[in-house]
Amino acid sequence: MPYDRVAEETVMELSPIAPIGAALITCLIGLGGFALRQSLLSKLFSIDVAATGVITLFILVASRTGLVPPIVSDQNDVSSFIADPFPQGVILTAIVIGFSVEALALVLLRHMAREHPLLRVDDFDREITGP
Repeated sequence: MPYDRVAEETVMELSPIAPIGAALITCLIGLGGFALRQSLLSKLFSIDVAATGVITLFILVASRTGLVPPIVSDQNDVSSFIADPFPQGVILTAIVIGFSVEALALVLLRHMAREHPLLRVDDFDREITGP
């Protein structure tokens, strides 16, 4: 038997439910950590976990639309299985922006930790500001 035929027979079709479920669970873990934790640093990392789940979910949903890279060499043979490059660009932009915002938030938390070393939400709620 040729190699291609054996490879086609051994390929299993994975259910899309499991990866999408894992991405949704990751989002819920991040949101739960954000709601339940008192430390601002823990809240920041929980937001990052939730954002990772959202990005993973978006990648999984967008990857189902196409099978072939969007490189067209023959205008007459345009397949309907061409992948859309727009979600890839959106995801790359979301990753870069998320990394930048997290770096900025870490710098701000470092400055806030000078006066409140534990970085607890309750410490900032009880702080009285003057006029």
